[in-house]
Amino acid sequence: MATNIPSPQTPQTLFASIDMGTNSFKLLIIRAYPNGKFFTVDRLKESVVLGRDLSSSSLISVQSQSRSFESLRAFKDVIQSHNIKKDHTLAVATAAVRRAENKKEFIEGVKEKIGFDVDVLSGEEEARFVYLGVLQFLPVYDKLVLCVDIGGGSTEFVIGKKGKIVFCDSLNLGHVSLSEKFATCSGSKDGSLGMRECIRLVIRESGLIERVKEFGFEVAVGCSGTIRAIEKAVFNGYYQDFVDNVGVFGDCKRDWRLSRGELRSVVERLCSGGGEGEKVRKEMFFKRRSEFIVAGAVLLEEIFELLGIEEMDISGYGLGEGVIADSLAKVFGGYDWNANARWRSVVRLATRFNNKKRIKAAAECASIAKDIFEDLRKCDDLDNNQVTLIASLDDKDLEYLEAACLLHDIGLFTSKKGYHKQSYHIITNGDHLYGYSTEEIKLIALLTRFHRKKFPKFNHALLEEFPEQAKQKFRLLCIIIRLSVTLQQNESVNLQEMKFSHSHEGFKLVINKATDQTYLPVRAQSKKEEIETELGKELEYFKMVFKQELLIVVPSSSSNDMKEQFTCEKDVDHVLYISFLCGSWEDGNAISEAEEG
Repeated sequence: MATNIPSPQTPQTLFASIDMGTNSFKLLIIRAYPNGKFFTVDRLKESVVLGRDLSSSSLISVQSQSRSFESLRAFKDVIQSHNIKKDHTLAVATAAVRRAENKKEFIEGVKEKIGFDVDVLSGEEEARFVYLGVLQFLPVYDKLVLCVDIGGGSTEFVIGKKGKIVFCDSLNLGHVSLSEKFATCSGSKDGSLGMRECIRLVIRESGLIERVKEFGFEVAVGCSGTIRAIEKAVFNGYYQDFVDNVGVFGDCKRDWRLSRGELRSVVERLCSGGGEGEKVRKEMFFKRRSEFIVAGAVLLEEIFELLGIEEMDISGYGLGEGVIADSLAKVFGGYDWNANARWRSVVRLATRFNNKKRIKAAAECASIAKDIFEDLRKCDDLDNNQVTLIASLDDKDLEYLEAACLLHDIGLFTSKKGYHKQSYHIITNGDHLYGYSTEEIKLIALLTRFHRKKFPKFNHALLEEFPEQAKQKFRLLCIIIRLSVTLQQNESVNLQEMKFSHSHEGFKLVINKATDQTYLPVRAQSKKEEIETELGKELEYFKMVFKQELLIVVPSSSSNDMKEQFTCEKDVDHVLYISFLCGSWEDGNAISEAEEG
C-alpha cells in the first residue's frame, strides 16, 4: 500500500475494491479525499454463485472458476480504464473461498490469469471490514453498534464502538447455502420450518446469543444486499397491495430502517404461496435476488427474534467500503472516520426538504462555491491582512460552505417568503446534522440565513458571540455563497468552465458562455432585470469586503485559446463532484443497480 497520495485531482486518488462473495463478485471504485470523504465513481456486480458448489462439495468447480475468471477480467478492464494503480486495487474473498479445500489453487489461478492478489478474509476480518463500512454511511461512530451482514455463505456479527471491535463472530448461515439446503421451502410457510430449526440450532450452539447479551448494543445495523433489498421492498410497499415507484431521488427519502413488524409482514407474504401472480410480484421487487430472498428474509427474522432486535438501521455501505476505508486510514494521516457519515447527514437533510430540481441546483451552487473558494486560497498577492485571513481558510471551512450551499433553500419547503430564515430555523431546531458541534451547525445555518437579502453587519445580533476573526472569515464565506447562488441561476453561462483569479488589476471571474445570448445574467426575459440587479448588489458587497472590485468576464465567443484553458478533464471532475455532493443519490442508484444484478 502506498504511503502518500498526490493531489485529489490526480488518478492516484482512485481506489478499487473487489469483493469475491459466495453469491456474487462486486467491484467498487471510489475517489478519495484526504479529509476522509470519498464518493463512488463506479460499481459493477457479476453473479458467480460459488455457494452452489459448496452445497454438494467442498471444492470450487472448474465451471465456477471459469465464471470467476471471466468476471474478474471484466473488473480488470474497468479498473484499467480508470487508470487505477495496482497497489490501490484491493481484492478480498469471503466465505465460499474461505471454506473451499482448493482455495489455494483458486487464488493462485486468479493471480496467474488475472493478476490480482487476493486476500482470503477470516470471518473476524470480514466482520471488521463490514463495521468500518457501516461507519462511512451511518452516524453511529460514538454508539455501541451491532452489525449484521447476511452473505451467501455466512453471516457476520460484529459489535463495535468508535472504530474499535468489541466482539465479532461469523456463522455458516447464508442465503445461498440455506436456499440450496432447503430448496423445497421457498414459497411455503410450512416448508420454512426446517430452515428455521436449522438457523436456531446453529445460532444457539454458537453461543452468539449469550455473547451479544454480555456486550449489549445501542443500535442494530443491517449492511448486506439482502437486508437492503428487504428494507427497500418495505419502502416500496411489497407487503401491501400497491407499488410505489419513487425513483432515484425518492429513494433518498427512504428511512433506511426496518422494524420487526415490517420484516414479519415481508416474510409472511414471501411464504404465502400466492401462485404465479405472487411469483411475478416477488421477481419485480427483488429481481435476481428473488431466488434467494426467502432464505435471507427467514434468516433475518430469526436473528431479530433470537437477539431481541426490534428495529434495525440499514447501511448502504458494507464490506467493499470498509476495505477501502481501512486502506485510506493507513494512507491519510488522521483519517476522519466520521467524514462520510457526517456529509450524508447534510445530503439527507437536503433531500428531505427539497425536490429533484432544487437539489440539483443546490449541488451546482456548491460546486461553484468550491471552485471560487479553492481559487481564492491561491491568491497570494493581496494586502497582508487579506492574505492572513484567506490563509486561515481550511478544509473545514470549505465543508461548512458546501453544506450551506446544499441546504440554503430547504426553507422553500414551507413558503417562498422569507425562506432563507426558514432554512436557518430548520437547521438549528432539530437533531438533523451529525458529527458537527453546536457552533459548526450555527455557522452553517447562518450561511443559509444570509445567502440572500441584506448582507450581515459585524454587529448583527446573530454574530455577536463570534470572535472578531471568525466574523471576518464568516463574511468571506458569506460572499462566496451569495455569489454562487446568484451565478447558478444564470442559464446563459457554462459554469463548468469558470476561473477565479487575482492580479494587480483586481479580482476576475472568467466564465464561458453556454448560449449565444449577449448578457451574462439572462435566464428568461422576465427574469433578466431582476438577476442583473441581484448580481450588481453582490458585486458591491464583494468590493466592500475585499476592498477591490470583482470583474466578471464572459467572452462573446469561445476562442481556441479559451478552450485550451478549460479542458475536458475539468468537465469530468465537475460532474463527478456534483455526484459527490449528492452522494446518496449516486450511491443509492448504484446500490439499487447492484442489488438488481
